[in-house]
Amino acid sequence: MKRKSLWRISVVTSLEAEDAVAELLTGLLGEVATSYFDLENQFSRVSVYRKQAPAPGGKLRRSLQVGLDRLRTCGLELGAGTLQIQRIRHEDWAESWKRHFKPLEIGGSLLIKPSWSRRRPKKQQQVVILDPGLSFGTGQHPTTSFCLGEVARPVKNGTVRSFLDIGTGSGILAIAAAKLNYDPIWAFDFDPEAVRIARFNAATNKVEKKIRLTRGDITKLPGRAARRYDLVCANLISTLLIAERKRIIGLLNKGGTLVLAGILKTEFSLVQAAYEGLGWMLIRTESKNEWQSAAFHFAKKD
Repeated sequence: MKRKSLWRISVVTSLEAEDAVAELLTGLLGEVATSYFDLENQFSRVSVYRKQAPAPGGKLRRSLQVGLDRLRTCGLELGAGTLQIQRIRHEDWAESWKRHFKPLEIGGSLLIKPSWSRRRPKKQQQVVILDPGLSFGTGQHPTTSFCLGEVARPVKNGTVRSFLDIGTGSGILAIAAAKLNYDPIWAFDFDPEAVRIARFNAATNKVEKKIRLTRGDITKLPGRAARRYDLVCANLISTLLIAERKRIIGLLNKGGTLVLAGILKTEFSLVQAAYEGLGWMLIRTESKNEWQSAAFHFAKKD
């Protein structure tokens, strides 16, 4: 059966700005953006792949220009900052990702790789198979990478922990948790397409029975949680992390670890202050490019 072609909506930018531009395109198009760096020509191409052509007219270009101007005011060097819309064959898209998506190691316990990679895991290293799709999330983004590192962080005496993934996307964090024997695991996302893809990825990795995967909205969860978890990862925009902080921390077990990601460095201090105001203490943080992520524990009172 002949596959239909895809539409690639791309912004050519700098390596410095590619993560911020990816977040901008994701917000405008409702699809997770991907990026790769052209080493020879020294530019980044940030792209969203869609089955349908973008709506006619200049609305997308105008909205993109507003967003790019906002990033420039934050001091980012955007490079060309040009929008490109191109129709491509599905086969060309797939082969492009085979060239650009490489295996990723998270400590000594996880190997994230595409199905076509022949990379062998090290001793005691669990493998997560994840091919790039129209909805993307393969651990390459610094915020996802930080979350994966927290999921893979060793615990004393091999204690079995429970895990909640808020905004699961491709399901990569929940799948990694299942491979590392967390139990129980709940993952949810507001986007039904993301949930569908996460379920497919979980089945590919033969962990679908270990993960409760649902569509969910953090703003609609009850104020009193029916169940609490030892590790909660919330990879959301800063405004949502702040507005829903009481719901989020209400999902944690006593002594649990809270991981917050998806935060622009310029907005991190606001998020940190919001959680510290409720008694949570920063224990680890990492910033890369324009992003900052962090892990918190509840501060014990003397």
